[in-house]
Amino acid sequence: MRHLKLGKTGIVTPQNGFGALPVQRCSDETAVKILRRAYEGGMTFFDTANAYTDSESKIGMALSDVRKNIFIATKTGAKNTEDMKRHLETSLKNMKTDYIDVYQFHLADRCIVPEDGSGMYELMEDFKRQGLIRNIGITCHKIGVAEECVESGLYATMQFPFSYLSGEREKKLIERCKEKNMGFIAMKALAGGLINNYKAAYAFIGQFENVLPIWGIQRESELEEWLSCMNDTPVMNDELSQIIANDIKELDGDFCRGCGYCMPCPQEIVINQCARMSLMIRRSPSKNFLEERWQKEMEKIETCMECGACMTKCPYELPIPQLLKKNYEDYKKVLAGEVKVNA
Repeated sequence: MRHLKLGKTGIVTPQNGFGALPVQRCSDETAVKILRRAYEGGMTFFDTANAYTDSESKIGMALSDVRKNIFIATKTGAKNTEDMKRHLETSLKNMKTDYIDVYQFHLADRCIVPEDGSGMYELMEDFKRQGLIRNIGITCHKIGVAEECVESGLYATMQFPFSYLSGEREKKLIERCKEKNMGFIAMKALAGGLINNYKAAYAFIGQFENVLPIWGIQRESELEEWLSCMNDTPVMNDELSQIIANDIKELDGDFCRGCGYCMPCPQEIVINQCARMSLMIRRSPSKNFLEERWQKEMEKIETCMECGACMTKCPYELPIPQLLKKNYEDYKKVLAGEVKVNA
C-alpha cells in the first residue's frame, strides 16, 4: 500500500481514506464497529462534514481515544462567519477533539478569498492561528470553480469528484494540484455507486501518486474490500483495464451521480435515485428497486413540472427533467418484462 503526503499539509497516510458520509445511515453500534475496524485495519484519514447529521458524533464515539493517531477532515457549509463559528464549535464537540486537521469549505460555488466582503477566509485563518484547525481546504463539484481555487494558492487541499469516469480536464486538475503542492482528496471515486468493481476503482486511483480517495463506507463487507487493498494492493492490468473501458463506454454521456444536491423537489420526486434508476437496476441489481415503494416513487416523475429548480442546483449541470423521463420509460419496460435485468 502506497503512503502519500497530502500536499503541503504534512499529512502522511495510506492511499486509502474513509468517507464517513454513509455511516450516518448506520446505528451507533454498527458505525462504531465499522470505524474502529477501519482504524485497526490501517486507515488513518477520515473525512466527514457538519452537514452529515450524526457522522461526526459517531467518529467521536469510535476514535476519540486514538485521536493522535488519525487525521480528521470535516467541512462547513456556512455562508457567513457566525454560522462558521457555530459549525466549528459543534464539530469539535461532536468528535471530542480540540483541533481539525483539514477544515474545508463545503460545496463551494465560488473561490472564497480574503477581502471578498464575507470575512469567511479571514476567519479560517483566525481558526488556524488559534490552533483549532491545521489546514484550510475546500470542496466543490464544478470544475471551473475547482480550477480557480487551485490557482489561487489559498488552499492546502482540494476535494473534488474523481474516478475512472472522469475526463482529461479533471486529470489536468490533479496535475496542477501536484505542481502547486496542493493535496487532492477524491470524493465519489465510485461515481455514486455506479462503479461496482473495487479493484478497478482502486487500481485506477493508484496511478495518481498525489490523490487520496475517500471511499464511502456503511457496511462491513464494503470495508473489508478496501482493507484488503492494504496488503494486496490492486494494480492496473489488462483485465482491469478492460473492465474500465467497458464501464466508460456504458456510462458515456449524462448520468446522475446520486449526490442529492438537487433536492428537495417541489413534487417530492426522489431525484437522486429516480434519475439513475436504469443504471442502478443493471449495475447494482436489487429486487427492492422493483417493489411497490419504488414503483410509486417512479410514478411521481409524471408530476414533474419542469420548473428547473433541480437544474439550478445540480453541480454537474445535468438536464434532470429529461433524465427523469428517460429513466421512467425504461423502468416501465423493466416492470413489463420487455427488458430483462438480474434483480
